[in-house]
Amino acid sequence: MSLRSALVAVWAASATAQFIPSILGSRDVSGCPNTLAVSYPAPVAAKGWTYRLVAKGFKKPRSIVFDDNGGLLVVDAGVGLYRLTVDQDKGETCVVMSSPKTLVNSTELNHGLALSNDGKVLYASSSSRVYAWTYDSKAATVSDTNYTVVANMSDTDKTTRTLLMSQRRPGMLVVSRGTVNDQDNKARNPNSGHAQIRAFDVSSQRKGSEPHDFMDGVLLGSGLRNSVGVAEDPATGGIWSVENSVDELARNGRDIHAGNPGEELNYHGVLDDPSTDKDRGGNYGFPMCYALWNTTGFPDLGGLKPGDQFPGPDAETFTDATCAKDYVAPRLALQAHAAPLDIKFTKDGAKAFISFHGSWATTNPVGYRISSVAFDTSKGEPSAQKSSTDAAVDVLSTPDLAKCPDACFRPVGLAWDSQGRLWFSSDSTGEIFVLHQNGTSSGGGGSTGSPSLVADKAAAWAVVLAAIVAGLFLA
Repeated sequence: MSLRSALVAVWAASATAQFIPSILGSRDVSGCPNTLAVSYPAPVAAKGWTYRLVAKGFKKPRSIVFDDNGGLLVVDAGVGLYRLTVDQDKGETCVVMSSPKTLVNSTELNHGLALSNDGKVLYASSSSRVYAWTYDSKAATVSDTNYTVVANMSDTDKTTRTLLMSQRRPGMLVVSRGTVNDQDNKARNPNSGHAQIRAFDVSSQRKGSEPHDFMDGVLLGSGLRNSVGVAEDPATGGIWSVENSVDELARNGRDIHAGNPGEELNYHGVLDDPSTDKDRGGNYGFPMCYALWNTTGFPDLGGLKPGDQFPGPDAETFTDATCAKDYVAPRLALQAHAAPLDIKFTKDGAKAFISFHGSWATTNPVGYRISSVAFDTSKGEPSAQKSSTDAAVDVLSTPDLAKCPDACFRPVGLAWDSQGRLWFSSDSTGEIFVLHQNGTSSGGGGSTGSPSLVADKAAAWAVVLAAIVAGLFLA
């Protein structure tokens, strides 16, 4: 082979390799033994990100959590709890999963999932209770019977009861309880328990113990219509939630629901820090006040900016000033009707990733994506101004929203693995995916993920080129 021919061949192979990241996730060109593919228009990953479908066939997978032996626990709503393990892991997104193992058969369980700090107790929720099982991650077994740790949550309101086990305050289980509709008058009364987030010390709960009444928990916030996603910032210990606001809304008799109200990113203080008591237990407005998202054509806008609150039609005597004075505004407003369902921080607290399940009753669909929000770790809050409307940056999105909701993925639960990869569920399609950022360890795990495919290819071709050139000169 001539030097010219060798260099042309190397250049051609190298150029081809550079295009691989842009098409990973839509078709397999890497030789990965996992060849699962979606049956709808494939989501589009942002530059530097790749993803892969790793499991399918669930009915409605919601929350997901990794145990301390690398098993992925999944709540399949209306079915029960499963555990999946990795059979093959070739790095990045090349993962082959085992068949799911059934841990619990239960039509009651529908969303919430958490593990105790030592990994030996598994918590899951129905619409009215939080249950616990003794869990052995090595044997992948749970105790035959469960026991109730939190009770007295009416099943007439929103059925999701999101669970979060605090790492800052071990043994404290955070429970988010949404409410049923756009005008739940019971939520006006803090003693109703509706539209609230509370925390419970479950460290001493055992089989036979009296369950906590929901109203006995530490109140972290009320006036929260449906805060499905709840997370703890690992840098500061701050508790954050993402709020699903109302669907139908008017202002001064005019329909404004197409672009308002905004979904919300709310802050609820630190569980073990008395200095943050002022941030704990506040009323965030529902059903009296709502966050502004779209200012275009907004009636009587005045000096309102995105993220400011305004009164709803049921707050007859309220003004914009009343909402500003008496209720807690969100730290950020998020796109109206996008339905954020989970939030997970990176291990350094520099970013929070949010799954947007997507709108169900809007003329122009929105959501159907996973986005990240940058955080200032020195302050423990988003880097963006409170009035920002572009703080959430898409990582994975739907290519054609016009096909939604019927032909789109709808992300729900998020979980980091030990290699810093972000896994997520899609309930409408019954699927589990893994998402990876090339060349970085962005997640909650302790080790860096595999080098990017491009870097591997480039390094390999550099060696080949050097060998060819050396051989030619030595010949």
